[in-house]
Amino acid sequence: MTTRRHIVLRGLAAGLLASAAAWPAFAQDDYPSRPITMLVPFPPGGVADTVGRPVAEAMGRYLKQAVVIENKGGAGGGIGMAQVAKSKADGYTVLMALSSLVVLPEADKVLKRAPMFQLDQLKPIARFSADPTVLVVKAESPWKTYAEFMAYVKANPAKVSFGSSGNYGTMHVPMEQLKAATSSYMLHVPYTGAGPAVMALLSGQIEALSTGPASVTQQIKAGKLRALAHWGDGRLTAMPDVPSLKELGVPISYAQWSGMFVPANTPAAVVEKLRQAAKFAAADPRANQALVAAGTSFMFQDMPEFERYVQADAKDMAALVQRIGKVD
Repeated sequence: MTTRRHIVLRGLAAGLLASAAAWPAFAQDDYPSRPITMLVPFPPGGVADTVGRPVAEAMGRYLKQAVVIENKGGAGGGIGMAQVAKSKADGYTVLMALSSLVVLPEADKVLKRAPMFQLDQLKPIARFSADPTVLVVKAESPWKTYAEFMAYVKANPAKVSFGSSGNYGTMHVPMEQLKAATSSYMLHVPYTGAGPAVMALLSGQIEALSTGPASVTQQIKAGKLRALAHWGDGRLTAMPDVPSLKELGVPISYAQWSGMFVPANTPAAVVEKLRQAAKFAAADPRANQALVAAGTSFMFQDMPEFERYVQADAKDMAALVQRIGKVD
């Protein structure tokens, strides 16, 4: 028998269910209601950190919430990338990745180990930069040109060591390309990121490395490092006197890009807000000035174009990693 009390209770239950259904939409509309963490999967001083800091600051102004950088290096960036891939998909943890993102899952296959993460666990939001890596040595080294450097390397196998941000990372892959293209051998010394690798070069622990211009421009300007060549197609604006390897007869190229990602299942409304914040950052004069001062500049790609770019690069890098094979 239906009573007035039953009718009231059913009405109250229906109201609670309707309210509960509206909570996620309200939370997304209210996003962001607290600070956002931008995880940089490398120590301070590398390209992802150099690009991430002005981008985070500009995005924070657009979103009216702080975007806080958290550096977490290790495994060529894989530890931090995996952390974001497996984090809660609510927009409060975003990733500032480098192009090693598309290399590491394939490297795990080559090494026959469990993958740290899969590419489809992350959704691309925007690309911010895409620079060819630069071959640098200490300014006080005996090598004034690439030809002098390579002549010594070939005459002294395994005596020249180069640093990187980790196996199969964005500093390692181009040097493996160079070794294969020139039939030369150099000793690989992995570090936790570009910053520590550059410090190792400056202190004489290693003899060379390849990294994005943003990691070494200031040291080159200060006369501490010398750039011998780069992996691009033409001369670099920041280093117009440095030849490309293609100019020098070595037919290889490599771009170290930086881009923002979120966990794959992040709600569409949250993704759109982050996308608009990324576009604001890329057009922001303050952020642009910071990148130019660091020796790089924005080469922005919005989400649809960047998604296609990531898929194409992943295909190319998978083939490259298979050619490189297992490395120590």
